[in-house]
Parts: sequence; C-alpha cells; structure tokens
Amino acid sequence: MRLKKTKIKKTSKNYQNLLDSIGAVLIEARQNTYRQINTILVKTYWEIGRHIVVYEQASKEKADYGMRLVDMVAKDLRRKYGKGFSRSNVFAFRKFYLKYPKVQAVPGLLSWTHITLLLSIEDNAARAFYERESAVNHWSTRELERRINSMLFERIALSKDKKGVRKLALKGQYIDKPEDIIKDPYVLEFLGIPENFRYSEKILEQRIIDNMQNFLLEMGKGFSFVARQYRISLNNRHFYIDLVFYHRILKCFVLIDLKLGAITHQDIGQMNLYLNYFKKEEKAENDNEPVGIVLGAQKDHVLVEYALGGISNKLFASKYLLSLPDKRVIQKTVEKIIIKKEKLGHLL
Repeated sequence: MRLKKTKIKKTSKNYQNLLDSIGAVLIEARQNTYRQINTILVKTYWEIGRHIVVYEQASKEKADYGMRLVDMVAKDLRRKYGKGFSRSNVFAFRKFYLKYPKVQAVPGLLSWTHITLLLSIEDNAARAFYERESAVNHWSTRELERRINSMLFERIALSKDKKGVRKLALKGQYIDKPEDIIKDPYVLEFLGIPENFRYSEKILEQRIIDNMQNFLLEMGKGFSFVARQYRISLNNRHFYIDLVFYHRILKCFVLIDLKLGAITHQDIGQMNLYLNYFKKEEKAENDNEPVGIVLGAQKDHVLVEYALGGISNKLFASKYLLSLPDKRVIQKTVEKIIIKKEKLGHLL
C-alpha cells in the first residue's frame, strides 16, 4: 500500500511562520558574527598601534622618527600581508593607540570606520561626545560623519557654559528642559537648496517634508512629526503653523514657523499667539507646555533678545543654514559665549 504524499502549501500561515523563524535565527547569527569580527578587528588594529608606539618610544629617536617608522612599517606589511596596510591606515593604528591607551574604553558597537572618523577629531571633548552618541543612538558611519561635518557638538555647546560643555562631552546630549533641544544654527544642507537660489517658504517647507527623515535627525532625539500647515481658527480668522511635532521626552508639542529672511518681532509675536492657543486648546492633561521655534535665514540677536523679553512661553528663535557651517566661525563663537558666561558668573 503506497502512502499518499501530503502537499505543503507554501502560502499557508504556518509555513510562512517557519520561514520567518529561520530568517530571524540567520539574521541574529550574522549580526553576532559581524560583532565578533568587528571586535577582533578593532583589537587587532589597536595592538598593531601599540607595538608601533612601544617600539618608537624605546628607540628614543628624534620627533620625525615616528613618521618615517610608519612609512617603513606600512611598506613592509603591505609587501608581506597584502592590502589594508596603506600609510594612512598604519598611521591610524598608531593614532588609535595614542588616543585610546585602553582598548576597553572603546564601545564594542563601534566599527573601525566609526573609529577612523572619531580619530579625525582633535578636540577630546568633541570626540568623547560623538563616541558616546554614536554608541547610544546606533548611528551609522554616514550619520556620524554628517554630524561631525555639521558640527553638532559645537552647535549644542553654544547654549552651554563651561560646566555644561564638560557634561555634554562626558554624558552626551541630555534632554530635561526645552532649552536642551534647541540648536542655533540648524544645518539643512540635505535639502539641496543652493545659497543663491530664490526659493519661497512653500518650497522650503516642501523640501523639509520630502527630507523628513534627515530633518528629524537634525532636530535631534525625541521628535515625532504631527502635521504641516496646521490650521487654527480664531473668530473666523485662520492661521497656519508650518510644522508641528511632538517631543516624546519632554512630552510637549513643538511648533516651528519657517521664515525666509530675518526673524522679526512680528514673527515672534505670532508664534507666541500659536503657543497660547496650543496651551488652551491642544495640550492634553499629561502634556507639558508647548515649545515654539521661529526658524529664519537671518537673526538679529539684539532684536530677538528684546522681542523675547517678558514672554513667559517657551519660545526660541534660531537661524538655519543651507550649507555646512564654517568650523572656525562656530568654534570662535562657542569660545566667546563660554568666556562671556564665565565673566557674568563672576559678577553675580
């Protein structure tokens, strides 16, 4: 008697669950393998750097000896072991050991590409910040590179005093009040709008919507998009808020109004109206007070200071840039603000 073969239905739910279960096992195994390979690779490069530095220090030669030694080692390693030992790579191994004397100090989640990007940062505080944020937020190397190039650390540091900058370096970006989510300037180079291009607020808004993922990354952790052109009506008069977000950490709405030119006192007054409306009509029982950001291409600090004076709402005015910032200008601004705040602290 011949047994009748049962035909397996590939479209059945149980069969799909089987495939999904196998797929999950394979993905986890591949991720674990990648992490193990990455850990071994990073430790190997650190060890190579350690051997070079120890040999260099024992030789007690002149200062330029280290560079000549790197050239020699790179050439001989490349000849003996093949690709991967260019002069720049071997120099990076050496620098890796010098910047991280203890390999255990390097977060295990960071790849060698992450580390080479971190090694390009000379300032120790900035490097510590990017290192921590990369590990905690699982930044890809592309995301890390963009944040370094847009000077995220320096832009956040603009609102801090010396103690705050030190805390920022050690603990990364911490958010416990509205001021902690504000940057000045915001960098929107991903919109692809040339500096000399004549664009409207509508075009600017549409570019942001089309690049919402990048915009959310620039805004920082905790932002969720709610609406564009959010309409509010007061006595048959209609007003439209360009962009509305909700911040899950601060538990509040964040309203953004976009301006092409310089921010005016009328712009700030209008945002204050929006905030008052949201407090009365939109804020839920467990929500905190809404935050308003007027985002303009130009910002007169004196005018903004006087326009914001006496306003009790959480209202901020920031500038946006359509290209990556000038590193020297941002660094000088940070230094000036820290020095100014320290002087004010002595006077109080």
